[in-house]
Amino acid sequence: MIKIYFKNTCATCRTAYGLIRDNTDEEIRKVEYMTERPSAAEIRGLLKMLGIDAESLVRKKEKLYKEKFKDRKLTNKQWIDTLARHPELIERPIVVMGKKAIIGRPAATVVDFVRPGKTTGTR
Repeated sequence: MIKIYFKNTCATCRTAYGLIRDNTDEEIRKVEYMTERPSAAEIRGLLKMLGIDAESLVRKKEKLYKEKFKDRKLTNKQWIDTLARHPELIERPIVVMGKKAIIGRPAATVVDFVRPGKTTGTR
């Protein structure tokens, strides 16, 4: 099964979902993370699969980030707690397959992730 952390209003999320659907027969589970808010523990698990720290998962173009967090120095734990409280700050889409995950930006990167060895020519 492939899981995609998804925001319905995000064009990149919709494109990534379509690319996954068109390039695999695996079951796909959409997690609308604005309503199915990930817990701090779930975010920690995603970070481990992504191989990044919490601040690297923050959408720094978001208004909330610019207004409340831009000039703050937070610990990894504080960022995780912040992401759990404010999921709009989570970079998207996140695609999980097995014990690995990627951030699907640009969206075309998901094809190589779900079908290793298939090239998209859009990188």
